[in-house]
Amino acid sequence: MPATHPTPADAVLAGWAGLRSWQEELYRDLHAHPELGFAERRTAGIVAARLGAAGFTVHEDIGGTGVVGILHNGEGPVVLCRADMDALPVTERTGLPYASTATVTDDSGQSVGVMHACGHDVHVSTLLGAAQLLADSASSWSGTLVTVFQPAEEIATGAQKMLDDGLAALVPRPDVALGQHVMPLPAGTVGVRSGPILSAGDSIKVTVHGKGSHGSMPQSSVDPVVLAAMIVIRLHTVVSREIKPGEFAVLTIGSVQAGTKSNVISDHAVLRLNLRSYDTAVRDRLIAAVERIVRAECAASGSPAPPEFEYYDHFPLTSNDPVSTERLAEAFRNHFPAGTVVDADRVTASEDFSHIPDALGSPYVYWVLGGTDPDAYAAAAAAGTVDTDIPVNHSAFFAPVPQPTLRAGTEAMVVAALSYLAD
Repeated sequence: MPATHPTPADAVLAGWAGLRSWQEELYRDLHAHPELGFAERRTAGIVAARLGAAGFTVHEDIGGTGVVGILHNGEGPVVLCRADMDALPVTERTGLPYASTATVTDDSGQSVGVMHACGHDVHVSTLLGAAQLLADSASSWSGTLVTVFQPAEEIATGAQKMLDDGLAALVPRPDVALGQHVMPLPAGTVGVRSGPILSAGDSIKVTVHGKGSHGSMPQSSVDPVVLAAMIVIRLHTVVSREIKPGEFAVLTIGSVQAGTKSNVISDHAVLRLNLRSYDTAVRDRLIAAVERIVRAECAASGSPAPPEFEYYDHFPLTSNDPVSTERLAEAFRNHFPAGTVVDADRVTASEDFSHIPDALGSPYVYWVLGGTDPDAYAAAAAAGTVDTDIPVNHSAFFAPVPQPTLRAGTEAMVVAALSYLAD
């Protein structure tokens, strides 16, 4: 049950009504003006200006477009709160009055839409709101608040880029690092889980080599299409036959490309794979199996050159510190109404947030935040159509409702930070 006596969080959050208007306006503005990874110039400028006005020491252009705000408020713990800023190359189809109409030209010269299809506009808005409230209520806590607004999470390089650009030397070592992510759950819900909560993710580009020939003379070729087909079949047995039942693993072959013409046998094929796991040992087994199978099939086909493996978009495992998670879960249960703090399921999506606390030697907690209209979610749940009727992250229809999403996200970040700063 929520606490019946006033808490430091109550005193800090009493100011939320005064920032609700600009926070909602900011959310709609960010949603309408999304920017891809390492192009978040407009967003970063807004963040830096608001942090500066709130009294934070602001550092810009960290890791390209990252922004760091530091607020020293006497002796006490150091708490790092992080939000990601980038959008996705998705054409929005929500029909909202503040829907994005932004476009960019991709590597092939095609115009594609840009959209906040993963809720990073919520993350930025809620962390800025929490930062403002904590700055306005300095008498309610003591310590140092560090806010990190990170670029390029969607391409798994933003966190590491900030570290490479000196983040560790810029900020004091945090006693805890905090992050949250809006998900297709009822708005107002906060979900916590100890241990693994987001999967590790790896993408692999595999190039296999054949021998080109005229389509009418296959005997003169080493056909990379046949080779790729055999690899696809064998790789799809890895999870079912090499991973212990009950252990989580996903191996997806998202793209197979070879040749340009029906009567020409190409000299190579390219496969693009994606791996997901909740255990580094499982991840290692997946990678070893991929390389073993690809090399074996190349040998079986008489491939004239060894295969090539390019690893990219590596997302680390997100595994919450048990002690810190229980501390935050208790704080959430004491603050939020009964039934709104839930045990989160593991999510098969991935994040690069943990690169930062891992590099800084800090425990961390990453929780999930509902963003779906509660009535719409309840109706879909009653009909058994949540999977088909509720838009998920990266969908062209994904758009968290402003309220109670923004308020719950702001409260969660404030309560989590104060579980250390006001202890």
